[in-house]
Amino acid sequence: MSGLAVIAGLSSKIHWLPKRSRQNIPHGIRPFGGWAPKFSHSGLGPSLGRSGSLELRLATKKSEIRKAQKLRFHVFFEEGGATPDGATALVRRDICRFDKVCDHLLVIDHAARNRFGKIKPRVVGAYRLLRQEVAQANFGFYSAQEFDIGPLLAQHPKSRFLELGRSCVLADYRGKRTIEMLWRGIWTYVKHYRIDAMIGCASLEGIDPVKLAPQLSFLFHHAKADAQWRVRPLPNKFTSMDRMAANEVDVKRALASLPPLVKGYMRVGAKFGEGAVIDRQFGVTDVFVVMPINEIEGRYIEYFGSPDDLARKVA
Repeated sequence: MSGLAVIAGLSSKIHWLPKRSRQNIPHGIRPFGGWAPKFSHSGLGPSLGRSGSLELRLATKKSEIRKAQKLRFHVFFEEGGATPDGATALVRRDICRFDKVCDHLLVIDHAARNRFGKIKPRVVGAYRLLRQEVAQANFGFYSAQEFDIGPLLAQHPKSRFLELGRSCVLADYRGKRTIEMLWRGIWTYVKHYRIDAMIGCASLEGIDPVKLAPQLSFLFHHAKADAQWRVRPLPNKFTSMDRMAANEVDVKRALASLPPLVKGYMRVGAKFGEGAVIDRQFGVTDVFVVMPINEIEGRYIEYFGSPDDLARKVA
């Protein structure tokens, strides 16, 4: 699943949320348990704001991470039709070893009710955040399982990278308010840690590059990252995106057929790598996304307002 979303629309129903997961589950992982996240973000959170009954926060307890995993399982596997491995199917949670080292941005509905009608807070939206220094101290970046990101990091040795992944929103909450909260939370996080670029993956539904030729070719010809930001898949996973000549691509139709997530990224100036990766487990084709902050900040602020306004708008 290679899981990074108009911003407020970079998401599900402003609909950017794909029906399939965008990140593959590593082999050999075990059910998540016994570990509690340590909250040590000086001056940040854990609660980042509220909108009615919805709270935006960074996870501080293992129970919150498990609820996010349960949400991901529902969206990626039950709703999206991805094929779970044995451990994932057994516990009915989207298990991933990277969860132990990532930060988890959550939207919690404090007015949600269980099947008995009793109020029980529920995680209804989630995003996983992996800072470069944390990645390098542990398993590396998740997207490195599909893409060769070493050259990108080497070209920007003084830049701070943030990988976005495992994004999902419960179907009933895939509206503007929830998506805006998640992305304002990401922006607050980016500014707090002085992130220079966000990276991650987005997925096109389907694994036949011939059928996806218009979309892949459109991204190749019209949204390819500059050389200094360009990333290619690992050699054994490379699938060409240059499948049609530029003058053969129906730009309007190709753009309209892109997943909302991809279109959302494009609205804020994101660019894409050279080459795609077919993920057969999830039935998707992944493309690499890069968003240098100094290139997208103007568009982001134009949509949301100045950084100082973000917290006030969420609250």
